[in-house]
Amino acid sequence: METDVLKRVPVREQDPQVRAKNFEEVCLGYNEEEAKCEATRCINCKNAQCIKGCPVAINIPGFIEQVKNGDFKKAYEIIAESSALPAVCGRVCPQETQCEGKCIRGIKGDPISIGKLERFVADWAAENGIKPVSDAAKKGKKVAVIGSGPAGLTCAGDLARMGYDVTIFEALHEAGGVLVYGIPEFRLPKDKVVKHEIENVKALGVKIETNVIIGKSVTIDELIEEEGFDAIFIGSGAGLPKFMGIPGETASGVFSANEYLTRSNLMKAYDPKSPTPIKIGRKVAVVGGGNVAMDAARTALRLGSEVHIVYRRSEEELPARIEEVHHAKEEGVVFDLLTNPVEILTDENGWVNGIKCIRMELGEPDESGRRRPVEVAGSEFVIDVDTVIMSLGTSPNPLISSTTAGLDVNKKGCIIAAEDTGATSKDGVYAGGDAVTGAATVILAMGAGKSAAAGIDEYLSK
Repeated sequence: METDVLKRVPVREQDPQVRAKNFEEVCLGYNEEEAKCEATRCINCKNAQCIKGCPVAINIPGFIEQVKNGDFKKAYEIIAESSALPAVCGRVCPQETQCEGKCIRGIKGDPISIGKLERFVADWAAENGIKPVSDAAKKGKKVAVIGSGPAGLTCAGDLARMGYDVTIFEALHEAGGVLVYGIPEFRLPKDKVVKHEIENVKALGVKIETNVIIGKSVTIDELIEEEGFDAIFIGSGAGLPKFMGIPGETASGVFSANEYLTRSNLMKAYDPKSPTPIKIGRKVAVVGGGNVAMDAARTALRLGSEVHIVYRRSEEELPARIEEVHHAKEEGVVFDLLTNPVEILTDENGWVNGIKCIRMELGEPDESGRRRPVEVAGSEFVIDVDTVIMSLGTSPNPLISSTTAGLDVNKKGCIIAAEDTGATSKDGVYAGGDAVTGAATVILAMGAGKSAAAGIDEYLSK
């Protein structure tokens, strides 16, 4: 297979018209020959900027060199030194703004497909029964991790490698956090990828207890005082949805994206036999422009709906990954941009039967650096829909902070924690991920979990 050093090896995908009707993975990934060819494009920089762009600091040139040599086991071992979830990250990380965004090869051509190579290595390891190992001496100290999402799994895995006795407490009946309830199957297969990665963390000695709601089943203070945990890491995420506060938001047929995706991904509500079925709208409006909005829109499309993304700024300001926007368009999602909802209309029975919107234009930049949307007077119009999904972001559930003495939060309800160590205002309690930052990416949550593991180790080693 010939390689053009300036162009990345294309990755195979399902045909858009086919995949829009199924929940199978869109991206098919590299095979061995494709992976080795793409790896040969890496120039193995001495001062690798890609590592600096990775929140968990994977030795990227090191693992790519092993892919080029065909030693996929060694490549996996190098990745596993830094990442507990390589098959996940290879699929959902925004590499274009992180490692690949800093790739020197990208200055005069395409950056190396770092994410696709990481995915290939992780998948190869899974297919060949390769698992991470820990031979650290046991330290005889217990750490509780709250939440089994990317922050919690990363923190738990790192602590187990250091020799700590780690137990994860998960509120839901299945481990994985946002990886199982938030990200659709067509982007992140649950059995093949998520459950396998969780089993790898358990193989390090981590115990996982599900159906434990911290703040109700047991409090953090009780974990410390009665159950003898020496330190706590809070990685409980941000699952409380936000709404616009416009008329009609309480109508039947209005969902938060969080509920809609949880019903579909975790509860399998697309199956008519599911105990928690979901309304399959004839025509659906998804309000928002982030990755979660794309996930909700593409899920609704696969359930048989005509789907519109309603977003108040232009395409240039869409916060979703370029790849996700591209895939949504290919599959047939309609983008109503520079459009803002002002009211959800209902019929005599209280069900959604339209969404009243107003046209927007962009003014001066706001505090985020994006141009502020301004209403165009007299431009109101109605989009004919029978289902509305609000995807406006999420914030942390206040249950943990309200039941934990001495745990400080900011005005948004996020736990205040040191960026470098995850230390909170409460001695021995650490936090990271969306519970601290509000809704963000999987890899940033992992980075926070990694930093907190190091902070906890330093605290317990005193």
